[in-house]
Amino acid sequence: MASSKPILVIIHAEWHVPASYSSFIDSLKAHGYRVEVPLLPSMNGAHPPNADLMTDTAFIRNYVEKLVNAGFTIAALMHSYGGQVGSNALAGLGVESRSKQGLKGGVANLFYVCAFALAEGESMMGMIENFGQQDFLREKFHFAEDGTVRIRDPKALLVGGDVDRVQANKYISQLVLWNGKNMEQAIKRCAWREIPVTYIHGRQDQMIPYDYQRLMVRNLRAGGSKVETFQVDTGHCPHLTRTKELVNMVRQVLRKVGGCNADTSSSMKSSLARPPLATSAKAQTWAYWDHNVVPWGVG
Repeated sequence: MASSKPILVIIHAEWHVPASYSSFIDSLKAHGYRVEVPLLPSMNGAHPPNADLMTDTAFIRNYVEKLVNAGFTIAALMHSYGGQVGSNALAGLGVESRSKQGLKGGVANLFYVCAFALAEGESMMGMIENFGQQDFLREKFHFAEDGTVRIRDPKALLVGGDVDRVQANKYISQLVLWNGKNMEQAIKRCAWREIPVTYIHGRQDQMIPYDYQRLMVRNLRAGGSKVETFQVDTGHCPHLTRTKELVNMVRQVLRKVGGCNADTSSSMKSSLARPPLATSAKAQTWAYWDHNVVPWGVG
């Protein structure tokens, strides 16, 4: 049976995995949405890393192209680093752009949730340097010799104080290594130039500070994007700390978005796509799919 709702594709944050969004996904599904959460290749557990921003871009491009070519309408929700991946990967896949080519399906809306919304040639590192906060990296992150990076205090930087200790520790225990090179890589294309944008601010965000977020929205608008904004009084992960609020914001926007015209009845469950894992035994011990994770100092 055809659905009147778009499919929501979550492009997750650095260090995160599909399970990081479980409560958010469950709530969306309870409201009748189909949710897809593909695992980005740069979170495949390899060290040294064997995937980067361009690998993630190609993976998401291929993933979403299959959906839109099947006639589905998509809304992309991009969290943190996922904003760089989605901006880069989804250009040319908008509903309006495809309609002009006589094609059905496409991406109808981009949600940036505490996410990097950058222009062509810009990078995460460039944003940090523009604010003169290079010391922030050395203080907050541990860069290993093999190129992987992790957060020194994920509870403070990611979770904050809006959830209890047990919930915070469970969340942190699921985090995985990430490729530090991705911070320096610039995006090449900007899907936000052609697809409607919703930016959801985390006012207490310690990872991508509110000032960064506001500057990015101003830049999007200066670049011609009509950006709708919402604010949540929480940190970097509102899908965890303000689940109900975030779901309501997403639903409010998606009520204005047309649904897909393909049959979704056979695949309503969330799809946890699995890119190839690292092949060495040592690397796989860090891989999410083996249910082993980085020792984040949970306590």
